Amino acid sequence: MTDKQVYATPMNQGRAMVYRLLSSLFAKELDQQLLHELTSSQAQAFFAQLASDPLLAQDIASLNSVLNTLNTDRALLELAADYCGLFLVGTKHSASPYASLYLGDNDASDEILLFGEQHQQMKTFLQQSQLTVQSEFPEPADHIAVILAYVAHQACCSDDKTQQAFIAQYLNAWLPQFTDKVMTVDSGNFYAALARLTQAWVASDCDALQVS
Repeated sequence: MTDKQVYATPMNQGRAMVYRLLSSLFAKELDQQLLHELTSSQAQAFFAQLASDPLLAQDIASLNSVLNTLNTDRALLELAADYCGLFLVGTKHSASPYASLYLGDNDASDEILLFGEQHQQMKTFLQQSQLTVQSEFPEPADHIAVILAYVAHQACCSDDKTQQAFIAQYLNAWLPQFTDKVMTVDSGNFYAALARLTQAWVASDCDALQVS
């Protein structure tokens, strides 16, 4: 049997779906296509399944509450503006989505060192798995969306110990700081809920992999 066949269990496939979902929501602002996908019956059934976990239920409810208000172009544009202000402008009033800001030594400077050590490490991981960042996503490889997508890939390709070690060091180690920042600066509720959901899911998954 190949590694893919060994590790691609129904549980790991489900975990990969969660990581892909979270990655897609951090990768770009919500548009009509993604909104349609998130409000489809299939996606809502998936959300309901996740919400059976008490640790995730409240934030999933918050996400759905916002999704249900996005019935006009204006509402969608306002949420897109929230995304831009949080993740794209790079000011003190934004929440940088790059691991390097939280894992690197940036105490002496307010500047974010893009394409630095964390980016190079993630590029190496991607290359080892024969993966690349899509050209239409011109971000450093330590962007949270890239890391979440990589974990989704690894979920069905690596053993639990390998996954747990990566998630603990490159994701779980900085998500609490990132979440705190998003909650501080998010003028709406969608991305604060998304950050809390991501932190709770990743921490729980990391613990589960450690004891499995």
